[in-house]
Amino acid sequence: MTEYPEDVAGVGDERIVDSTALVTGSTSGIGRETALALGRLGAHVVVHGRDAEAGRAVVDAIEDAVNEGTAEFVRADFAQPDEVSRLAKRTREAAGDGGLDVLINNAGGYFREARLTDLGVEYTFHVNHLSPYQLTAELLDDLADDARVVTTASEGHRGDPIDLDELTAVDDFSSWRAYQRSKLANVQFAAELGRRLRDRDSAVTSNSFHPGAIPGSGFFRHLPGPLAAAAGGLGRLPFVTTPADGAATAVYLAVADEVADTTGRYFADRREKTPSTEAQDPRAQRRLWEASADLLGVDEPLAAADGSAGSDDAGGAGGSDDGAEATAE
Repeated sequence: MTEYPEDVAGVGDERIVDSTALVTGSTSGIGRETALALGRLGAHVVVHGRDAEAGRAVVDAIEDAVNEGTAEFVRADFAQPDEVSRLAKRTREAAGDGGLDVLINNAGGYFREARLTDLGVEYTFHVNHLSPYQLTAELLDDLADDARVVTTASEGHRGDPIDLDELTAVDDFSSWRAYQRSKLANVQFAAELGRRLRDRDSAVTSNSFHPGAIPGSGFFRHLPGPLAAAAGGLGRLPFVTTPADGAATAVYLAVADEVADTTGRYFADRREKTPSTEAQDPRAQRRLWEASADLLGVDEPLAAADGSAGSDDAGGAGGSDDGAEATAE
């Protein structure tokens, strides 16, 4: 019997009718399962991806289910800032006066090729971190009063600190280092967003999570041929985490009552987990936040009125050390 992410998350009986959710990267893998789950719970889901046919299939699956969920698809390339802005605009229109209730920053991947985007930023960092940062910033004024922002990170974030000078170069490129750096940025971004919202007495929350090692998510398609084939075979084994299992924590953070007031935290398997020391560093979080605005050429989102950076409180980025150890898209 199929077990849906909302059931794994313990929120299968919840109804979120009249709410709007945007799930980026939702035409396959974890994002697709998250979008389907929120649709089954009754939300209007903005489905995002680059494959229009796959996007329409997700929309049809949501609307064909026996529930009150509805959906629409918006195509956007996360390497293109103009397309991210278009996605924000379309989402704003979909949410209407009630505002966006759930933003799942899930789009991303592992990319082997060394390249810069048109903005002059290393591709993995731009797609996995800078575009979610841009999208969230452009939607801040359109979030519902109690909205939840959830960012897909990874245990792959554990590694070296982010060297801000490396973000606009691909010298000595390492695909794993680029991925690790982008996932560290995801955790730092979610924590810093949570702190800045809390400093403004906002009820909007921001958390990140590790979904687990998921061969069926599509993450492994970027690995060299033999490794990709081997990982694909793992997806047929009964004990390996599925995309639906990986989506459970995203759905939990988006819907569960017990985390309605939790912000700035990192989760794995629906439990708080302690991220790396670097991920918890409030100064590193703040530097990344400011550098991201500079790279995009935009004003710093949620900047203090006097131009100061605010407190150095990391936002309680603690928790337990139990959880899955692996990487995920």
